[in-house]
Amino acid sequence: MDTKQMIGVRIAEMRSTKGMTQEHLAGKMGISSKYLSSIERGKENPTLKTLITLSEALNVDLGELFRFVQFEDASKRKSIVTSLVNNADDEQLRLAFNILSALIKK
Repeated sequence: MDTKQMIGVRIAEMRSTKGMTQEHLAGKMGISSKYLSSIERGKENPTLKTLITLSEALNVDLGELFRFVQFEDASKRKSIVTSLVNNADDEQLRLAFNILSALIKK
């Protein structure tokens, strides 16, 4: 996973944790939900201004968007992902499925 994708996953995670839909967050930011979706999938290169607006809309420090942990051990990553999935509610599972589907192409 490249850095854009990790930032996108982090944004989606933070948005979901705050109980916000893409439509709601995009509306607060003044951007389209399609553009936000592309950012979350790591397909866009958001400007610094967009990232600042995003952090303000999520009510988090800008640095929080870049705080993601990388685990070199594949079994550790799988264990953490499994744990996250097991503890997710229906909306979080839907989001996780969409993100994983976008990242893992058959």
